[in-house]
Amino acid sequence: MFLKINKDHQRFRQIVKGKIRDDLRKFLTRGELIGKEGKHLISIPVRGIDLPHFRYGDNNDGGVGAGDAQVGDPVDSGDGDAGPGGTQPGSHIMEVEVTLDELADILGEELKLPRIKPKGQHTITAEKDRYSGIRTSGPESLRHFKRTFRAALRRQLIAGTYDPKNPIIVPVRSDRRYRSWKTVLKPQSNAVILYMMDVSGSMGDEQKELVRLEAFWIDAWLRRNYEGIESRYIVHDVRAAEVNRQTFFTIREDGGTKISSAFKLAKSVIDTHYNPAEWNVYMFHFSDGDNSSESDSRECCRLLKETMLPQINLFGYCQVASAYGSGNFINVIHEHLDSEENVITSRVNTKDDIYDSLKAFFTAGR
Repeated sequence: MFLKINKDHQRFRQIVKGKIRDDLRKFLTRGELIGKEGKHLISIPVRGIDLPHFRYGDNNDGGVGAGDAQVGDPVDSGDGDAGPGGTQPGSHIMEVEVTLDELADILGEELKLPRIKPKGQHTITAEKDRYSGIRTSGPESLRHFKRTFRAALRRQLIAGTYDPKNPIIVPVRSDRRYRSWKTVLKPQSNAVILYMMDVSGSMGDEQKELVRLEAFWIDAWLRRNYEGIESRYIVHDVRAAEVNRQTFFTIREDGGTKISSAFKLAKSVIDTHYNPAEWNVYMFHFSDGDNSSESDSRECCRLLKETMLPQINLFGYCQVASAYGSGNFINVIHEHLDSEENVITSRVNTKDDIYDSLKAFFTAGR
């Protein structure tokens, strides 16, 4: 009975995940998720699913109650003005609880994680399936013949049908045993993710919210797949500063913009702490594309091309639309770095664009 209940529960969870996957674009835009991590439960509204329940008998008969009312009488027969009734069928909405890790898994099934080229010491871990147990159900390709034979022999011994002089063992359906597996962590390469965000005056609250949402899901996905990955956070206007994760997602600033300040600080962090021969380095920069000057934008491209791109796995630039920014930095990147394979750019004008931006960054093989 327990195995059947567990199987039904797993099937129900798969249905729930399928519904979440259908509405994945919408869930990516939920700003209240920022700050949650790993095993925290998140309440998700899911349409079109009813909780499993028992049904008894024929519901055509009237219910049990008190008073003079007859079957079919309206519940409210007072003189109040309730207005006309609706004519459209209602939609079923159920609140289900999932963890951020589960949402990240669903995201990963859609977007894929870029392959990391192994470098240096093995301190980062990735998930790998390992066969570790026995179940009474499963695909025939995983049937454990020895365990199946032992189960059939035990059954015949208990039933008294085993004949030592004619030792024929015939397994039945209930005797079949199948190998099961669990997910284990396999050592992989060192990896560090550097997040850089423009917090200047041209970046309004709407633009910063778009950046935080995208950076949050990048961070959630990478943390889910790599145990112990290191993340560094840089914010900048005309000056750059390294901050912690919480500050990165909540800071409010203004002022001018000098993008090269963030790139120079990122280079200093890499040179000081992360030997490119030992580390896989990923950089993501978020901005509205406004910069103090064209010469500073060209300086950023020079820094990237000459000193950073040869050492890092990926540089991802995400530009958000702003009414106050020039939006020209992405054009400068395309002009000077268009031939660089480890440079990826995306535009995010609204929350609906976050899904496609994440997919661009995490295309398999990048």
